[in-house]
Amino acid sequence: MDKIVKLFTNKIFITILWFGLSLFAVLKMAFAQTINNYLIFKYTFVNLIHQHNLYTPQPEFYFDTNHYGPLFALVIAPFTLLPDGVGVVLWTMLNALVLYKAVLMLPIKKEAQYAVLLICAHELMTASYSAQFNPMMTTIIVLSFVFIRSGKEFWAALLIIAGTYIKLYGIVGLSFFFFTDNKIKFILSLMFWSVVLFALPMPFSSPGFVVQCYKDWYASLADKNKHNAVSIMQDISVMGMIRRVFNYPQLSDAIVILPGMLLFATSYLRIEAFKIVNYQLLILASTLLFTVLFSTGSESPTYIIAFVGVAVWYMVLDRPVTGFEIFLLIFALAVTSLSPSDLFPKFVNREYIKPYSLKALPCFVIWIRIVYETWTRDFKTRELAA
Repeated sequence: MDKIVKLFTNKIFITILWFGLSLFAVLKMAFAQTINNYLIFKYTFVNLIHQHNLYTPQPEFYFDTNHYGPLFALVIAPFTLLPDGVGVVLWTMLNALVLYKAVLMLPIKKEAQYAVLLICAHELMTASYSAQFNPMMTTIIVLSFVFIRSGKEFWAALLIIAGTYIKLYGIVGLSFFFFTDNKIKFILSLMFWSVVLFALPMPFSSPGFVVQCYKDWYASLADKNKHNAVSIMQDISVMGMIRRVFNYPQLSDAIVILPGMLLFATSYLRIEAFKIVNYQLLILASTLLFTVLFSTGSESPTYIIAFVGVAVWYMVLDRPVTGFEIFLLIFALAVTSLSPSDLFPKFVNREYIKPYSLKALPCFVIWIRIVYETWTRDFKTRELAA
């Protein structure tokens, strides 16, 4: 038992596991030539420079359609110069690398940082198997938090605006606004980057085309939102869970999202805790979970965002942790992280988890718990434990 404990707390082992699982997933995908998501990403840049609508189907190259903003074309651009098999591997491993670095910048002890990586390694593999952008989006949110805390508002603003122009999720970085002492600088930085990043794709295309891209993007997202509710692979959210468990497909998103936003906002009533790192980390965890739980676009690979929130929450709990808190972590690991894998009973996943969007359930329970903790925890007399 001691050897097992030492292994699962060993930095080298955790690092190998983190990158090894993702590499295994992307190589399996590349050899099977199931790299559709990567091809969608690649042609975002190709279409930008040829001024071809970024959001229309191109079945000759890929199925489904693009749902990322025109700025994303510049992010993926370097990879379009490579053979697809090489490009998809490097793209996926870059996503794993930046998230790895972001976790190691969190204001928690080293042991806790590696525990976060260990908890999230399998969920990262799920995202990597789809060559998803979600690990990089998680990085954007985490680093927005880190930079705001460390007085680097200019760079935090860059990440927030970039994340918003790429996938909208980046806007949640504004939830850390109250943690900066330089609010005017932060606001001015947001305005600066809003202009710069809006214009940045224009030299690769044309100003008129980029403006039209944003209009087309809005239309594509609105159309996608209509179809999410009827897709078993989409809307793995609180709304989707309610719709499917209670067989109520006509449920309005606003009926769930607005109370969720109000509940999220109540965490900010603890003004005296704004400067306390454990409180700030709970807000980070809550933000990561909220982003996924209340989005109809959430799918299984999106949950790397939420699962980093789960891991951060667990590592900032008061020690010793309670049996209920251990149960919540195991519940999330089993149902949210492992359910899509071969380690979980396929029958249960096929008949219950997928049809009813139950992958969201453990994360939702943990999110409610986090909100409760932001109301009640005595932050001033507790220190972060590894």
